[in-house]
Amino acid sequence: MVSIKTDNEITSMKKAGSIVYKTLRYLEKHIKPGVTTERLNELAEQYIIDLGGTPSFKDYNGFPKVICTSVNEQVVHGIPGEYALKAGDIISIDIGVCYNGYHSDGAYTYKIGEIDKDKAYLLEHTEKALYEGLKEIRPGKKLGDVSHRIGKYAEEHNLKVFKELVGHGIGRKLHEEPDIPNYGEPNTGIVLKAGMTFAIEPMMTLGNGDIGCEMDGWTIITLDNKPAAHFEHTIVVTHDGYQILTGE
Repeated sequence: MVSIKTDNEITSMKKAGSIVYKTLRYLEKHIKPGVTTERLNELAEQYIIDLGGTPSFKDYNGFPKVICTSVNEQVVHGIPGEYALKAGDIISIDIGVCYNGYHSDGAYTYKIGEIDKDKAYLLEHTEKALYEGLKEIRPGKKLGDVSHRIGKYAEEHNLKVFKELVGHGIGRKLHEEPDIPNYGEPNTGIVLKAGMTFAIEPMMTLGNGDIGCEMDGWTIITLDNKPAAHFEHTIVVTHDGYQILTGE
């Protein structure tokens, strides 16, 4: 069942989302060659706490860190560690924050110095796919229209989505019903209503879209070693459209 959030619940999620946004912006100036992903994790944890939030990911189903740092062919759920960023890398940073018992979740993929044209193309169009999907969100539309529009945009730009990886409902729990794939048929799924909250998150690659998992049991990678990108916003359906909660 998909819950309808009250105004007070949405206010808490908006505060959590603001902390997500501010943390991503804070980390941006530290994302440069030579910086380890563990250092980014340390910075994020302290910053989230300083802003009054609680990291949603730490110890979630045993995840050992505060943020996910997925570099190059790593798609999602990368565990921060000793890897030092290099010029030409791309890194997806995924952050969840809980405030007053409610979660918001957001992700952004950054370039490290100059990147090649294929990676630049991937980042540009994965982010654009997110906003294409959001255009479908308003009361009376069906959730499958969001998935379909993201998948159609990916196909038109020769990108592959990962069919096993999905967005999700969000609120009192980090992951709530329903799953939200990045492909699908239009006019399917639940009817959107004001007060519903979702994490919409296209994950795409220039490769074939086949994935595996590293030995750590968490980090999802492309099997063809092609780079992947990930962009995510938590949103609430409003009476006339949607509002992004993982913003200022």
